[in-house]
Amino acid sequence: MRKQYSSQFKAEVVVEMLREEKTLAEIAAERHVHPTLLHRWRALALAELPEMFTRRERGRAERAEQDKKVHELYAEIGRLSTELERMK
Repeated sequence: MRKQYSSQFKAEVVVEMLREEKTLAEIAAERHVHPTLLHRWRALALAELPEMFTRRERGRAERAEQDKKVHELYAEIGRLSTELERMK
């Protein structure tokens, strides 16, 4: 049966590897993980790192666009409310 590791565990191990305070072999022995697997996790983390910042920037732009749309909709509600009051 294969071991399954949580995302939190993988992240902790990758951070520990990036600190370079211990050798890869030491980390692998302490965490009971094969060194090849650690290489894969580090490569994946480094490959995904730029995308993490891109998603954050994209999220900010989407939020700004949503805020603008909400503001426009509230303005439209105000205009329609005013028109309705005049018609009454």
